[in-house]
Amino acid sequence: MSRDVLAPGAARLQLVDGVSLLRPDEQVFTAMLDGWRNQQLARNLAFSTINSREKAVQAFTTHADEFPWAWSSQMADEWLGDLRALRNLKRSTLRNYQNSISLFCAYLVDPAYQWATECEQRFGTHPVQVIHEWNTAGHVQEAEADAGKRAFTRDELEAFFDHADAQVDEVRGRGRGRKGWLPAFRDAVLFKTAYAYGLRRNETRMLDAVDFGRNPEGTEFGDYGVVYVRYGKAKKGSPPKRRSVLTVWPWSAEILEQWNEEVRPLLPTAGQGACWPSERSTRIGFTQMNTRFAAYRDAVGLDPVLDFHSLRRSYVTHLIEDGWDPRFVQEQVGHEHASTTSLYTCVSSDFRTRTLRRALDATMDAILKPAGRKR
Repeated sequence: MSRDVLAPGAARLQLVDGVSLLRPDEQVFTAMLDGWRNQQLARNLAFSTINSREKAVQAFTTHADEFPWAWSSQMADEWLGDLRALRNLKRSTLRNYQNSISLFCAYLVDPAYQWATECEQRFGTHPVQVIHEWNTAGHVQEAEADAGKRAFTRDELEAFFDHADAQVDEVRGRGRGRKGWLPAFRDAVLFKTAYAYGLRRNETRMLDAVDFGRNPEGTEFGDYGVVYVRYGKAKKGSPPKRRSVLTVWPWSAEILEQWNEEVRPLLPTAGQGACWPSERSTRIGFTQMNTRFAAYRDAVGLDPVLDFHSLRRSYVTHLIEDGWDPRFVQEQVGHEHASTTSLYTCVSSDFRTRTLRRALDATMDAILKPAGRKR
């Protein structure tokens, strides 16, 4: 790259030539982080991704008690060892930390950004890559989700939803009035909607009242035959992925119609358009969603491994168990690959037994039919 056309995040864009620094160590490190942020912004990465990576770099700097131009692989080994031994981090979390440090070092040693030259001039040394194949956790599996995570059984899901419905009547019965029962009603419908359409947590939270429409092939669902998901899971450097999810259960259209047309307008913030407003904010927060979900789950005595995402797992599992086409289910949940959808499927032992029996029957028919024999 020409010296006249500097890359975003280059040292010469962050530090002025010939200007002495009062605290050179700290100021150069801050300039490095600022430059790295600019480089990542130029790649259109999400702010949340950039911020989490920067926190990892700062955490490693604090642990090593050295600035990047003095880092070594041994320091990285000690830090990663502490993270695993003392904090018992999951494999995926540990790998994210490793990846952040590796990317930061790659940025610093890239000649296009001139940080090596800058450090040689100021400190007599330069940054090196400290994350290598021999001191990182290999990514050997396609999926590394917690093995304990699973879908609701149908009985568990029914108990969970029954409890959510009961909370509305209980709060109203205690005389707390509108302030109490409206949020309880909202949360009951929110959880059911997440399950009814196989939505992720943020996809559910970011729904607006206008994100529902008619399906010409499913007129029985009225104005709630399809939901338009506008904040689907994004790829790196890309905007949220959109998709349309068709309604498959009549009860979901019924509860959404009641919520949007009768109950939701009673909330003072409903005029802002969010499907799930709170009493004080335009849109419900993640903390409220997680707290209410955990409270209901624990009150019913369900397995603690069940989380909000278990509603999505349950949607996939129950559709497959009910005989829906796997390709349709894949499109509904927005997976590019069928293998990803299969990871969400936690079919029951009864379903596996029925499926295996059908497969064995088909195999036996294929074997016996040419010979004209009967089983």
